[in-house]
Amino acid sequence: MEKTTTLVLYPGFGVGHLSPMLELSKLLLRHGGGAALDVVVVLVQSPFGDPSFDDTVARAKAANTSVDFHVLPSPKLPPAPDGEQEQAHDHIAQMFGFLRATNAPLRDFLLRSLSASSSSSRSRSVRCALVLDTFWAHALDVAAELAVPAYFFSSTGASSLALPGMRGTLGAAGFGELSDAVLTFAGVPPLKASELPQLIRDDGAACKASLGLASRMPEARGILLNSFESLEPRAVRALRDGLCVPGRDMPPVYCVGPLVSPGGDMNHGCLRWMDAQPDRSVVFLCFGSMGAFPKSQLKEMAVGLESSGQRFLWVVRSPRGPGEPADDLDVDLNVLLPDGFLERTRDRGLVVKSWAPQVDVLQHRAAGAFVTHCGWNSTLEGVTAGLPLLCWPLYAEQGLNKVFAVEEMRLGVEVRKSRVGDEDVVKAEEVEAKVRWVMEESDGARALRERAAAARDRAAQALAEGGPSHAAFLGFLEDLEAR
Repeated sequence: MEKTTTLVLYPGFGVGHLSPMLELSKLLLRHGGGAALDVVVVLVQSPFGDPSFDDTVARAKAANTSVDFHVLPSPKLPPAPDGEQEQAHDHIAQMFGFLRATNAPLRDFLLRSLSASSSSSRSRSVRCALVLDTFWAHALDVAAELAVPAYFFSSTGASSLALPGMRGTLGAAGFGELSDAVLTFAGVPPLKASELPQLIRDDGAACKASLGLASRMPEARGILLNSFESLEPRAVRALRDGLCVPGRDMPPVYCVGPLVSPGGDMNHGCLRWMDAQPDRSVVFLCFGSMGAFPKSQLKEMAVGLESSGQRFLWVVRSPRGPGEPADDLDVDLNVLLPDGFLERTRDRGLVVKSWAPQVDVLQHRAAGAFVTHCGWNSTLEGVTAGLPLLCWPLYAEQGLNKVFAVEEMRLGVEVRKSRVGDEDVVKAEEVEAKVRWVMEESDGARALRERAAAARDRAAQALAEGGPSHAAFLGFLEDLEAR
């Protein structure tokens, strides 16, 4: 009897979680082993609204025709538990309540799928397995109830999975009490408490919920990491040795990355502009789908870029403050940026609104350095392109990724902020200095470029047939078949 496995991939909210899961689906369909493999991507919209959700799903379907997509009905946000009314206004705490509430529609979908498969497949042995984004740890309860094996897929680096162990070493103290104290934990370089994700530092309900999800890692059948071992050897070793969830045995850890989009969107005008630039001459500035800055910070960036004298390609998103435009494509760059900036820099710089084909830009021969918010997808895209990173973290785990990129991987330098009033601002002088340093051939910049090129080569070797990431992926498939 033929064996067929339906693998249900359950990514987290937003493109940053969906994109690497889609790359995993492509890998599964290319190298799914001898048994038949069906891949289903199950999505749910954020309870706080995402106007781009429908367009994102439509683009994903069009680009991945061999994958079935299913959108779960979205449950309502649950009320705050008694005694936690003040947390009802904390959208992160509410989000974790919402995550639990999605178990019911997921369970219904899996039951329907399993029932339909068993009734229509008399000549096949149909099995089902789940691959969960780490944010969906509560779905382990559904998997256990239905006797469906569940694996985690982390869309962040191995370092981020060390957080439960970090919090457990503090005892009664919380991260919020430590300010800029330097912390040392298994698997990570020394870092400041202020470089940890905000929801962890706050020590509130959201912190407890987040750490509670991460502490369930040992319950999975395995953990897939979008990374490769030589990039994060210490963090991967600590994870495998159980140092990140003390007192618990860890399941197998499979480093199957870097899973990065191959690009191929060659029609964007910015690439034609790049074609006219010398090799390794352009600094690319891009800060992700949520990387919007206030007008005052954009001015500092513009002044710094102009003063640097270097070529640049800069993706600008609209500020999101009160009264600011909400549509990136409608914004007037002449209003948003300093008077005359676009005209004065037009011979060596290009500013584009909202979006650029990042992978294609990074892999272009003219790209020389990457100013990045240190989202994990962007970090991997910079690494696989062999570019030095200028690290400017904004939110979530990006401060932690910055520490790893600078201190552990030694593939980047930090763009430092200054305290101005009640805000942290990157001054024009800092932008100018870092851009000049990385683009001019100083000894330090030359060594950084050499390390970046070596990391790019190791990434390619990891994914090649017989490489460690390729072997880890085959190990995951073997476990899937053996259950």
